[in-house]
Amino acid sequence: PAPRPVPAAALDLGLPGPDPLDAGGDAGVELGIVVAYGRIVPRRVLAAVPMVNLHFSLLPRWRGAAPVERAILAGDRETGVCLMGLEEGLDTGPVHRRSVRPITPITTAASLADDLADDAAHLLLDGLEAGLADPEPQEGEVTYADKLDADDRHLDWSEPAAQLDRVVRIGNAWTTFRGARLKVHVARPTNHGDLHAGEIDGTLVGTGDGALDLVEVQPEGRGRMAASAWRNGAQPADHERLGS
Repeated sequence: PAPRPVPAAALDLGLPGPDPLDAGGDAGVELGIVVAYGRIVPRRVLAAVPMVNLHFSLLPRWRGAAPVERAILAGDRETGVCLMGLEEGLDTGPVHRRSVRPITPITTAASLADDLADDAAHLLLDGLEAGLADPEPQEGEVTYADKLDADDRHLDWSEPAAQLDRVVRIGNAWTTFRGARLKVHVARPTNHGDLHAGEIDGTLVGTGDGALDLVEVQPEGRGRMAASAWRNGAQPADHERLGS
């Protein structure tokens, strides 16, 4: 067992790092900072220690566990980071500061998470240096970013290519070929419209609207590879389709 990054950094700086969380109320803590904690902070701790939370969405849109992936799946054109007060409710607290970042047609969940982490660090440090102004209540339509499961990453070839591209961009997208899973790591949507759903033509796969051009895939039990190399090795027959 090794210390997690935050306790390890605190130890190097000679700072007390109370663990478990319940000890925080007795440690003279002035402010608690929560990032991707994934659990409900106990009421007694919230009463003892004022806390702020960094959440990777433009609240109240995408409260919950998977805001980065849900924003991409929904086709949102922008997202961001909110520095918010922590309450008992799920991401319901008032917002001190926020930053906005665009979501482009090639943005992936991995690249977006990295960018938002950088934004969050600056947002937090700037807020601590300048002082946390009075927060504003969240306004607008509330949506929830439920935790992802395997079905959310499954490529249903009857859907439009643009939507399937979003599934690929959240990571670990998968389909099946000859009864085994085939992960699709990189792909590009095209306007090619002559293929049936799941039909393979070179690296193109037919969808409900357009086609998806496979760039990098991973057959079950093997490493990542160029889609063209997989296609040349698998040699799909004319009648074979992905997802069947």
